[in-house]
Amino acid sequence: MKQALFIAGPTASGKSALSLKLAAEMNGVIINADSMQVYDTLRIVTACPTAADEAAAPHKLYRFLDPSETCSAVFWATRAMAEIEAAWAADQMPIVIGGTGMYFKVLLEGIAEIPDIDTDIRAEVRRTCEEAGSASLHGDLALYDPATAERLSPNDSQRVCRAVEVYRSTGKTLTGWHAETAPGLMQAADEAGLIEKMVLSPDRDIVYDRCNRRFDHMIADGALEEVEALMLRGLPDTLPAMRALGVPSLMAFLRDEVTLEEAAEESKTQTRRFAKRQLTWFRNQFAGWSRVSAQHSES
Repeated sequence: MKQALFIAGPTASGKSALSLKLAAEMNGVIINADSMQVYDTLRIVTACPTAADEAAAPHKLYRFLDPSETCSAVFWATRAMAEIEAAWAADQMPIVIGGTGMYFKVLLEGIAEIPDIDTDIRAEVRRTCEEAGSASLHGDLALYDPATAERLSPNDSQRVCRAVEVYRSTGKTLTGWHAETAPGLMQAADEAGLIEKMVLSPDRDIVYDRCNRRFDHMIADGALEEVEALMLRGLPDTLPAMRALGVPSLMAFLRDEVTLEEAAEESKTQTRRFAKRQLTWFRNQFAGWSRVSAQHSES
């Protein structure tokens, strides 16, 4: 039977080390589910597998896109499904591993393919949110999309704004878009019990300590050179790769705006905050997944 293993977890939780161990035991192929590790150029900054890791087990969907591109969850899911099927064809176990929860959700549940939001509408909605508050927008939302309004807190500004933007830009509510969502590419396999799903959940203090120490290692291993090469390309700051953890702070250092110590501390702080959000998200969104208190030292 065609089976698969999904391993999710926050940054620096031990996913990489665990996946290598399991790949060796299960004749596995490791498939990336991290939205930053898909980009080339930033191997060190995004904690991509090392050359030794790649020699130990097959790794797929790492560094396969140029930083000038944007990888949507739907695009990733299509590529991931192709790699999963290739692993099955070779009698190997696909091990999907990463910290981008939405990637797993799309693969398992599907996603509504909502068109890009008009930039002027987005700016107007965000301005209204700042001036009048998200509760005001939530009241408007309740008039034309009561189902979405009911499940969103009036104080959840990000999601309320998103719901309002979608309706004003597309003329269709989020509820309407979600009703048209196609099943996830791995949904049938999941419902048949063919996917083992685990979330790594180490103690928060352990994760924070690993985040701090890992960034120091990144600097020593050449992260500054990577960021400088990226900066010299003159890409827009709005691209996902330009917002990878550590990139904005190290660019500020390279522009002589802050000291290296300040840039490192800011990067560590942002990484710890990101890890905290990931821990919360996985706890709330992946309630049915097995919990593993990993003791591995890698990300």
